[in-house]
Amino acid sequence: MAHGIVDVARAAGVSTATVSRALRGLPNVTAATRERVRRAADELGYVPSPSAASLASGRTRTIGLITPWVAHWFFANVIEGAERALRVEDFDALLYTFDVTRERRRRRVDPDVLRRRVDGVLVVGLPLEADEVETLEGLGQPLVFVGAGAPGQVGVGVDDVATARRAVAHLADLGHRVIAHVSGEPDDVLPWSPAVRRAQGWRAELAARGLPSAGLEVHGHFDVAGGRASTHALLDRRPDTTAVFAASDEMAMGAVLALRDRGLRVPGDVSVVGVDGHEMGEHLGLTTMAQNAHDQGVTAASMLLEMITGAPVPADVVFPTVLVDRGSTAPPCDRIVTSA
Repeated sequence: MAHGIVDVARAAGVSTATVSRALRGLPNVTAATRERVRRAADELGYVPSPSAASLASGRTRTIGLITPWVAHWFFANVIEGAERALRVEDFDALLYTFDVTRERRRRRVDPDVLRRRVDGVLVVGLPLEADEVETLEGLGQPLVFVGAGAPGQVGVGVDDVATARRAVAHLADLGHRVIAHVSGEPDDVLPWSPAVRRAQGWRAELAARGLPSAGLEVHGHFDVAGGRASTHALLDRRPDTTAVFAASDEMAMGAVLALRDRGLRVPGDVSVVGVDGHEMGEHLGLTTMAQNAHDQGVTAASMLLEMITGAPVPADVVFPTVLVDRGSTAPPCDRIVTSA
């Protein structure tokens, strides 16, 4: 016959609550008591059931994690940070991803896949429509956004407008006057989307300096291939471009490849700056506006756990970005260009 927690408590001479705390490694249990409980559990062959413990506590000890991708740098680092923070508190992450492609729009968020399965929800880098946010609120669980918050929601991220303006200012201060922008998805138009706000910052800094923006924005789909293809299209249209600001390092890497395809030097002919701090950027000498995505994940998960206990948290946590000059930007050179 299988033995349960009551049998272990009786054998160890403690309460069932003490057995639970001892076997889960929680505080307020002496070393001697913890050892006595573990010895009794081993002798009886008792193995704690996570689902039973969750039911007993009224918690699933699981966090829903909604994200469009797991392979891209920002998303992977946020998810890793969040999972580590959750693991420390004996919580799991239930990953809910989307098939986001250039050929079709993503499916809408379905809160029913999370209902009664999670104690809270993290939304990572996924701009949601207002009614989608409302359906998640309908779960009645704490909700935190990372990198793409919606108005009135708890959010963790960077100041995308200021980040873009700082990148463009760096290029303009070097003397560049034709500064193009590689943005994200063409149908990403929500005002709280990082891509939209970075494009907004690019235009604002150019306008403040009396520089043009018309015809200088292309969409790189937040990956290397998209950055490469869109930069080719940009240079076909505007061969006089001397600098490129990309909304992510992966698109910036694609821009560098496109320039090399055309025999152009970086930064000798065209300067390039991205956003993120991708590890591969160091190998490529890519100048970037670096952010700490891992710590954003840790912070967001920690805040969500605080919200589960009813503790107050800040409405908005803004992480800094730092210009890291790795050599892909320089003053513009005099080069002869021909129209496409």
